[in-house]
Amino acid sequence: MIAASCRADLAKYRDIVLQSRRPIGIHQARVALRRLRAAFSVFRPAVDNPEVRALSAEAKWLAGECGPARDLHVFLAESVTDVPPVVKRVGARLAASHLERARAALGSARYEAFDQRLAAFAAERVPLGVPGELRLDEFGRHVLDSRHGKVVRRGRLFARLSEEQLHQLRIGIKKLRYAATYLSPAFASPAAKPYIEATVRLQGALGALNDRATAARMLADIATASRPSEDTALPLKVLARQAASGEKRRRRKLERAWKEFRKVERFWRA
Repeated sequence: MIAASCRADLAKYRDIVLQSRRPIGIHQARVALRRLRAAFSVFRPAVDNPEVRALSAEAKWLAGECGPARDLHVFLAESVTDVPPVVKRVGARLAASHLERARAALGSARYEAFDQRLAAFAAERVPLGVPGELRLDEFGRHVLDSRHGKVVRRGRLFARLSEEQLHQLRIGIKKLRYAATYLSPAFASPAAKPYIEATVRLQGALGALNDRATAARMLADIATASRPSEDTALPLKVLARQAASGEKRRRRKLERAWKEFRKVERFWRA
C-alpha cells in the first residue's frame, strides 16, 4: 500500500517536472522517493530480497538526479535574501541545467523500467497469518525500539556533538520518524501523534543546521559557473555571511527540540 501511494505521488509530480518549471515538482518527487526508500528500510526484515534492494537503489539514483535542482532552489529562495542580479543570472543558468538533468532521469527508459517493477511489487499479495510470523505490533516494537535507541545513543553529550555527528543524528531521526509514521497504525495509541510531531520538529531543527553545509556547496557551484565577465566574488561573500548568520538561534531551537523529544512518550510502549 505504501509503495503504491509513493508510486502514484511520484507519477503526479514527475509530470509537473516534465511539463513546467514549478519547483513543487522536484520537491515532491524527491519526497515520494524518500518515503519509498524509507518504507523499504523499515520493512526490510519482512520483504528483503534482490528485487527490493534493486528498487531501493533505483529510487536513490532518481533522488540523486533531482537533488541539485532542489538544493539550488532552497538556497536561492529560502536560505538567503536580496540575491544580487549577477548571482541570480548565474543561478538561473545552473537551475536550467539541473532541471534538464532531472528531466532526463525522470523521462528515461530507466525510469520507465523502474516504474513497471515498482507497480509489480505494489500489486503483489502476500499471504497473511503464516505460522511463525510476527504480528505487526510485535514487529513494530522491535523496529522502533532499535531506531529510538540508536537516536538516543547518537545524541549522547548532545551539546558537544560535531557537525558530522549532528548529520548522523539527523539521518537517524529521519529514519525513526518514517518508522513511527508507518508503524503507528499497529498501535492505535493517542501517544503516537505527539511522538511523531516531536521527531518532525527535531528533524527540522537538525535540517536547519545542515542547510549551512548545503549553502557552502551552492556558493561554490555558483562561483564555478560564473563567467569571466561576471564578478560574483563580493556578492557571494555577502551571501555566505548571510547564510551563516543565526547560528546561536538555530542551536537554541535544536536544543529545545531535543529536550522535547527525550521527554515524549514512546507510543509503542505505552
